[in-house]
Amino acid sequence: MPANETTVLDDTTLRLPEMLSDLQRLVETESPSGDHAAVAASAAVVAELVEQRLGRTPEMLVENGCTHVRLRFGAPRVLLLAHHDTVWPLGSLAAQPFSIVDGVIRGPGCFDMKVGLVQAIHAMATLRDRGGDEALDGIELLVTGDEELGSPDSRELIEADAAGCSAALVLEASGDGGALKIGRKGVAVYRLDITGRAAHAGLEPELGVNAGVELAHQILRISGFGRSALGTTVTPTAAGVGTTSNTVPAAAHLLVDSRATSLDEQSRVDAEMHALTPVLAGALVTVDGAPNRPPMDHEHTGPVFARALRLAGEHDLGPLTGIDVGGGSDGNFTAGIGVPTLDGLGAVGGGAHAADEHALVDSIAPRTALLVHLVADLLP
Repeated sequence: MPANETTVLDDTTLRLPEMLSDLQRLVETESPSGDHAAVAASAAVVAELVEQRLGRTPEMLVENGCTHVRLRFGAPRVLLLAHHDTVWPLGSLAAQPFSIVDGVIRGPGCFDMKVGLVQAIHAMATLRDRGGDEALDGIELLVTGDEELGSPDSRELIEADAAGCSAALVLEASGDGGALKIGRKGVAVYRLDITGRAAHAGLEPELGVNAGVELAHQILRISGFGRSALGTTVTPTAAGVGTTSNTVPAAAHLLVDSRATSLDEQSRVDAEMHALTPVLAGALVTVDGAPNRPPMDHEHTGPVFARALRLAGEHDLGPLTGIDVGGGSDGNFTAGIGVPTLDGLGAVGGGAHAADEHALVDSIAPRTALLVHLVADLLP
């Protein structure tokens, strides 16, 4: 390399003040997934930052009231996938303001995943600075607004846009210690509704059909559907039953979260859930739900992860590790349709969805540089 030529890491390091300024603006624009107005306002800020850093006006895509942002350079071959919604309700910023102290960034949504979104924008800007618009040909940036809800309105968009690509790079936060995410369990969510029959609990309880007792039977049954040796979990989570202390409850409900590493296991659990029948005479049990994210497996992450390992070594970007995690992301969808996928390329830090959410400043420039090299390597 000529003495006066900068490395990609040099360039991303120089961009760090701009990245932190953009991050502050994004974090201070609260974007709880269920608030369409807040998500639209956040999408407008994302679009402004994209236009400012890349010189192009992105598309604003509204699906069932939820606003997504997309920018394409030519026919997409590499998809950069991010989201701008968060789990944090409006007003969270007052209790957890954006801050950077001793190299630690704090603020709602910084780790999951606004740092990753900033990295994606500035990786593209770095490519443009080094090679002009031609260096961006074949890249699509897609920033969705409903990922934290399970992507109900963006799944079809994600799968359609990813279908023609050679790779999808997901800017979700990293695993522990900065590990890239090379495996994710598939996700399924269910709701049971139980109908019994009310009666006076003191005068004639025998005339009732106790929905709470039926609920207890169903919880015990469902708890047995997991297969720990296969990595399958089936977890009863939230429940509700009854109205007053002296009434045999006539209704109950239960939410169930299931995670599995294979489609076969997802299908088995789904069949068992929908085959549930009442234990008590006179009770009625109905089940609603299905798998909503397929597993992200090593078959579809391995080739891109191998590239990332090679590039990190070639450009002195530190050792990389890979990890399998139970949480789902939009990477489940891209891998699920057969697109090579690598996840966890975003922030290094921790505390996702928790009061101690944080990201580390000193990881941002190297992770952005890795993304630049990875995109350039995938484009030809």
